[in-house]
Amino acid sequence: MENLNLENEEEKKLETDQGFEPDVELVKSDGSALKTKKHDVEEDFFDDTEGQLMVDLYQTPDEIILETPVAGVKPEDLDIAITNESVTIKGKREKERRVKDEDYFYQECYWGRFSRSIVLPQEVDAEKAEAAIKAGVLTIKLPKLNRQRTKKIRIRYEE
Repeated sequence: MENLNLENEEEKKLETDQGFEPDVELVKSDGSALKTKKHDVEEDFFDDTEGQLMVDLYQTPDEIILETPVAGVKPEDLDIAITNESVTIKGKREKERRVKDEDYFYQECYWGRFSRSIVLPQEVDAEKAEAAIKAGVLTIKLPKLNRQRTKKIRIRYEE
């Protein structure tokens, strides 16, 4: 493990001292290789990443309620898809100003695209679902469907 750290330190020193950026070899699914710069790989990786929302999911006698913090997200930047069995929330949180990495003391907030899909513990009426944002918290109310799992039928006797 120490050798790896030493190599990385030497690589960083070369990068900063000589403006050198090492090549990275990527192998495609067909087996062919593609050479690129390390910086390009990191940029591409982070461009495609998505954050995942934290959620609270609980029930009342008549509803399943989902709550998630979405502070800084405009309602038009949210997409909520609901079926009888699941909820999917997608959106993006845009950063209003650019800050250089070296100017940060802490950088813990997530900026960019995010999504979350939740399989619901019970069937809901997707047509009657409601969503609202208050104080930076998205609340989705999902009315429960009270369908009986089994149905008893009468047997008619024919002669």
